[in-house]
Amino acid sequence: METWIQTELDSGERVITERLPHVRSATIGFWIGVGSRDETEAKAGISHFIEHLLFKGSSRFNALEIAEIFDEMGGELNAATSREHTVVYGRVPESHVETALDVMGDMVLSPLFDDLDSEREVVLEEIAMYEDTPQDLVHDLIGEAVFGPHALGRPVIGTAKVISSVTRRALRTYHGSFYTPANIVVAAAGAIDHDELVGLVEGLVARRGGTTAGKARIRPPLVKIPKPGLRFQRKDTEQYHVCIGATGVSRSDRRRFAASILDAILGGSASSRLFQEIREKRGMAYSVYSFLSQYADTGQIGIYIGTREDNLADALAITAEQIADIAAGNLRAGELRRAQENIKGRLLLSMESTSARMTRLGKSLVTDSEILSLDRLVAEIDSVDADAVCGLAAELLDPERLSAAGIGPSEDHFLGALERATPALAHAA
Repeated sequence: METWIQTELDSGERVITERLPHVRSATIGFWIGVGSRDETEAKAGISHFIEHLLFKGSSRFNALEIAEIFDEMGGELNAATSREHTVVYGRVPESHVETALDVMGDMVLSPLFDDLDSEREVVLEEIAMYEDTPQDLVHDLIGEAVFGPHALGRPVIGTAKVISSVTRRALRTYHGSFYTPANIVVAAAGAIDHDELVGLVEGLVARRGGTTAGKARIRPPLVKIPKPGLRFQRKDTEQYHVCIGATGVSRSDRRRFAASILDAILGGSASSRLFQEIREKRGMAYSVYSFLSQYADTGQIGIYIGTREDNLADALAITAEQIADIAAGNLRAGELRRAQENIKGRLLLSMESTSARMTRLGKSLVTDSEILSLDRLVAEIDSVDADAVCGLAAELLDPERLSAAGIGPSEDHFLGALERATPALAHAA
């Protein structure tokens, strides 16, 4: 039985809630359907920059007042930007839901874009920090290698060139284009009354002038999957930081459940093949894992390895061997069941968090994804068989489809090691 309730306001905003009677707090999120994939190259990073600036003052609260109000409530206030959405969210005791919604609503709907230059410097420092963290930076490089010039291949954080020059007028125009009623979802979970929350959101809209709904924005799909790419950045690091990856499945693809199980078996847990073979048995790496991303029309699957020069070629060879073994249909005894139970267990544990429940609702609605009940999710995970997992490994992780990215002292050494995993890509460099 579904425990969530949804209402669409006349103004266009959608409100979705899930009441949890056993908790005394609530998590509320404003979800906006805009992210880095909606930016042109000339505006790369503007969505993330606006997220920062929402905290710098609104029509009714300055930056210090926003911080003081949430501190006084004992609450938490944060935000995030992804490739397809932006979210501002807060977790507060139930007695402070109205205040939290009032402040966050004003931040999202009526930002002043004050302290532009000081926050510009903060974001530039964030970009610089990212450049100095190769284990994070290599994920941006693999995105670029997989998606090429498409906006999905650009870093969410943006570029120093754009952030250094973007004007207040450009920010206001962008905010006005995307922070529209039909593009906003208010989601909440915990000690929350749906009708009361709807009334509060209606009050926010009325205070802003009662904006009309407008039309839901249609995002252009990724029409053609780019050819596999190769990226390398020379840096005097002690380790090589390497990702190999390819396009994956979308968030609406039924195979996403098999993809999650493949991820768990390959490198998504402590008992996974790559963790055991590369780290535990051979001590070749401290950090090795697989990862998944799902978007409206495509996705990404990949593997990260951070290791010293002497181990790189062998670590990549082991990775290729494990992928090929799974693709050939060779799951080990208990491997599928353990991965299924792992995913179900993590899912059920996460549902004890009001933040996770709010995220599930808000993210699904703002991305126009079906909200599946927990029972349905468990059933979908249980229904995945070995053939589906192995077939997906053969399709998605075919060596001919793989892109690669690396950061380290020598490109020649990187390419030589890469030959053990993706010979065609290494030879094409």
